Amino acid sequence: MSVRVRRIYDPPEPDDGVRVLVDRLWPRGVAKDAAHVDEWPKGLTPSAELRRWYHAGEGSYEEFAERYEAELAAPEAAELLDHVRKLAREGDVTLVTASRSPDKGHVSVLLRLLGTA
Repeated sequence: MSVRVRRIYDPPEPDDGVRVLVDRLWPRGVAKDAAHVDEWPKGLTPSAELRRWYHAGEGSYEEFAERYEAELAAPEAAELLDHVRKLAREGDVTLVTASRSPDKGHVSVLLRLLGTA
């Protein structure tokens, strides 16, 4: 299983495989055709409420991760997560994000749940 993380602002590379945008909102300043995103499963991203709560500094990363995992257990999100797992079993997958610190947000939770962290 090969899953990596790249910022959407970095140019795509030939070995990226399937590029999956894992942000709920489209990143500012990036044209859709230039991003080379293959999939954008918005249902796999944290809810707007959870995102606002975490970015307001109201809780710890650990609590955010617990709440996000609970959201990912919902049927639609679980199905999307399984789909990304399947893609990773079949070839390279790159999770694409605008986040400057993917290790302190939802991307790190996704990596862990995908079995790559």
